[in-house]
Amino acid sequence: MELDLTSLTTEQRNMHTNSIDTLGTQEILQTINKEDESVSLAVKKVLPDISAAVDLIYEGFKNNGRLLYIGAGTSGRLGVIDAAECPPTFSTPPELVQAIIAGGAEAMFEAIEGAEDNEQQGRKDLLARGLAENDVIVGITASGRTPYVIGAIEAAKEMGLKTVSLSCNPNSVVSDLVDQAIEVVVGPEILTGSTRMKAATAQKMVLNMLTTASMIKMGKVYENLMVDVNATNKKLVERAKGIVMTITGIPYEEAEKLLEQTGYEVKTAIVMQKADVPLVVAKESIQKADGFVKKAIELAKRFK
Repeated sequence: MELDLTSLTTEQRNMHTNSIDTLGTQEILQTINKEDESVSLAVKKVLPDISAAVDLIYEGFKNNGRLLYIGAGTSGRLGVIDAAECPPTFSTPPELVQAIIAGGAEAMFEAIEGAEDNEQQGRKDLLARGLAENDVIVGITASGRTPYVIGAIEAAKEMGLKTVSLSCNPNSVVSDLVDQAIEVVVGPEILTGSTRMKAATAQKMVLNMLTTASMIKMGKVYENLMVDVNATNKKLVERAKGIVMTITGIPYEEAEKLLEQTGYEVKTAIVMQKADVPLVVAKESIQKADGFVKKAIELAKRFK
C-alpha cells in the first residue's frame, strides 16, 4: 500500500495550534483543552454507526460469539485496555472480549512501530485466536489504512465473520471492507500526526460505548449499578456491598453476610433479598431471566 498521507485529516496541520511552541504553560493547556472539546461532538455525530456496531456485537454475544479488537500502536493499546477491564467490571470470562496488538504484549510498553506495516502478520495473529462463526472483529486504526489491521479484517471477511472498523478519517480504506464502519473525524491533531491525542481520545470513548452498551443489553447492569462486578480486591468487595445495600436497603453487616453466602455474587444476593428466596432459587431465576436482575426478581417471587 503506497503511503500518501497528505489526504488524511489526522496528518494535516492544525491552524489553531500553529503557535503552540511560543505559549506559556497555562496557554498550552488551554489550547489542548479547547481542541479536546471537539472530540465528544465528533463522536456524537456517529452515534448511529456506533449503535449499529453495538447491535452486531450483542448478537454475537447472544450466540456464544466473542468480541476481538485488533490494532497497532496507540489504537492497539486502547483495545487492550478496554478488553482488560471487562472481566472485573462485568465478570466476563477473559476470552469473551479479547485484544490483539501488533508486536504482541511487548508493544503495550514499548513502541514497535514497524509491526503495523505487516499485513500478513495481522491476518496470522487474528487467525491464531481460533475464530468461530459468531465472533465479531473490530479493527482499530486512526488512519483507517494500517496494513496490520487491513490484513486481519480481510481474513475475517473471508471467514464470513461480522466486522467493524473504528477510524478517525473520512472515507477510510478500512471502511470499505467492513460490515459497519465508524469514522470519528476529529480533524487535525494538536501536534501534527500525533494520533495519541484527539484520535485516541475519540477511540477510547467509542470502545467504552461498544462494550458498556453491549454488556447493558446482556443484563449485566441494574439501573446504573455494576451488579456483575467481580469482587477480586478490597475496593471491589466494598463496591459489591455498597451495591447490595443501595438496591435492597439492608445495612452493611447484613449485606456482607448475604454476599458471603453467595460467594460475592451481587446479582444472587439482590434477588435473594428482594424476592425473599433461598440461594438456589435466586440462581435459577437469574439463569431463566438471562441475567436480568429485575426479571429474575419477578420470577423468583413466583416460587413463594
